[in-house]
Amino acid sequence: MPTVIDVIEAIPLRIPLKPDLPGAALWGKPIDAVDSLLVKVTADDGTVGWGEAFGLYGTDLAARALDELVAPLCLGRDAGDIAALMEQVQRKLHVFGRGGAITYALSAVDIALWDIAGKRAGVPVAALLGGTTGAHVLPCYASLACYTEPDRVRAAVRRVVDDGFGAIKLHESTLPAMQAARDQAGADIALIVDAGCSWSLPQAQALATDLHALGLTFLEEPLWPPENFGGLAELRRSTGLPVSSGENVGTLMEFERLLAAGAVDFVQPSPAKMGGITELCKVFPLAAVHNVAVMTHSFYDGPGLLAAMHAAAARGGAGAMVEWRWFDLEASIYGEALVPVNGRIAVPDGPGLGLDPDPDVISAYRFVLDS
Repeated sequence: MPTVIDVIEAIPLRIPLKPDLPGAALWGKPIDAVDSLLVKVTADDGTVGWGEAFGLYGTDLAARALDELVAPLCLGRDAGDIAALMEQVQRKLHVFGRGGAITYALSAVDIALWDIAGKRAGVPVAALLGGTTGAHVLPCYASLACYTEPDRVRAAVRRVVDDGFGAIKLHESTLPAMQAARDQAGADIALIVDAGCSWSLPQAQALATDLHALGLTFLEEPLWPPENFGGLAELRRSTGLPVSSGENVGTLMEFERLLAAGAVDFVQPSPAKMGGITELCKVFPLAAVHNVAVMTHSFYDGPGLLAAMHAAAARGGAGAMVEWRWFDLEASIYGEALVPVNGRIAVPDGPGLGLDPDPDVISAYRFVLDS
């Protein structure tokens, strides 16, 4: 008899930032706490898997999508036939859109089912994905909030350099902020800029000389709208800037279009946004055909991050890096069990994702969503 999905539970968390580095913001909105949405899936044999939906300001939307649309289609279904179930749910819900909160919720269930599969098989998810057995340690970069003011940017960069990171991602769109980061970090630190889809193609082209001078590893999502794949390709062609994109791409067909357009040097599928591990792994062979490196997006702290790590360990190749969201929160979803050391992070090698969220953190930071 197959093991079936018995319970699906949404667990929203709100964890405050430490107060000693003020001025953090996302997309122009100040933040003093970060919301996450964990999803706990329990099979009828008692095996528990953990997933994560992309949350932040959309945590309540993803939770409603889970409870009202996704979970009813998954309960009672075979927990082991992940790909078939995910396709069937996508087909049922496609009329509501092929992305956004519904796909985020589905991503969380998919990740949790892979966690269950690994636990039932007694192996890490990376091994299920074809990776080698044994320990995997991956380089990671500190992915900062937006601090805007050069002095605040310098303070944040100083902290992460002191923490041992050799690579940093900024979420900034102004040259003074970027230059402050480069000045503080020095020439030996790899610098990535996520411009948050801030510019038109002519605006980005006008900034190209200054951006080249920063020595960027890559420039992420420079253009509005993010699906302007032709514009990204032209930016690469006309300026020679290394470009990345993909976190806002929701389907495999969109990834095919992105890559066929020659839009990127690095493609960034996001497991908690695009459909989980099942869909994420389809991007790797597609990117290989176009000779483009996969740099998974993991701007979250829980099972979505672990999903990206296991996929990178199994499929990412020698250049894979992990995005470590450096918000300096007062608590971590995994406590002290998942911490980068000198800019490198060990992929948990226990069964499934290798770690379960710390129950004390869940108890302390769980909150009730608005009804």
